[in-house]
Amino acid sequence: MYGIAGAVLLIASGSIHLDLYLTGYRTIPTIGWLFLLQVIAAYVLAVAIAVIRHPLAYAAGAAFALGTLGGYLLSLKVGLFGFTEVRTTAGIVAAILDVATFAVLALAIDRGRRIIGATAVVSVVALGLTGAAVATPKAAPVATGSQVLKARTVNGQDLLTNANGLTLYTFAPDGAGKSVCYGACAAYWPPVAGNQAGPPGVSGKIGTIKRSDGSTQATYNGHPLYTYIGDKAPGSDAGNNINLNGGLWKDVPVPAGG
Repeated sequence: MYGIAGAVLLIASGSIHLDLYLTGYRTIPTIGWLFLLQVIAAYVLAVAIAVIRHPLAYAAGAAFALGTLGGYLLSLKVGLFGFTEVRTTAGIVAAILDVATFAVLALAIDRGRRIIGATAVVSVVALGLTGAAVATPKAAPVATGSQVLKARTVNGQDLLTNANGLTLYTFAPDGAGKSVCYGACAAYWPPVAGNQAGPPGVSGKIGTIKRSDGSTQATYNGHPLYTYIGDKAPGSDAGNNINLNGGLWKDVPVPAGG
């Protein structure tokens, strides 16, 4: 019974990762492939557990669940392969499923007193670490206040950046003078605050729009501007050409400023 329950939980976790992969994570370098491998491994292990019903299969599934959880927590706190995760409902649900998968499959190996005690301790610690990571996600580099935007060479191309040198992006689904990036989207892609001045010598109009929360957001030629949580420092444009949060993200090429 425990083995079948563990297999079902593995499929549930893998299905969440499959949905995330298909809706945008596949475009993220390295992370996309890791998500696909996670989905395949989860399904293969679930089938193996259901068919073989051997302690080694249970142990492999339990270790895989903990490893998946560890990757999620690491990406939340410090980033993983250049990608920083943010707090989302899907991520939290998947993390809880991973803990449950570990606990159930660990009990499937042996339901003796020792394994029950050890399983309980590991599960409580894992839930505690998950709660702490979710409660205090890594802060995003947000552009605030009245600053002067820059034109900076990134990977051989002159791009629009904020005053701190972080690459700026536009979101394809945004309408002219309107942002549709809110909630989890805005956590990945912090809107650039309004009242920005354009780079000296660069053509293009810098303006502002009013967001639904009453704040202002800077625009370039009418397109709302954002930074990307995955860019840790100037010189990175990790968000370019990513299809995430419902649409395509592009950096902003501009002529070099004086």
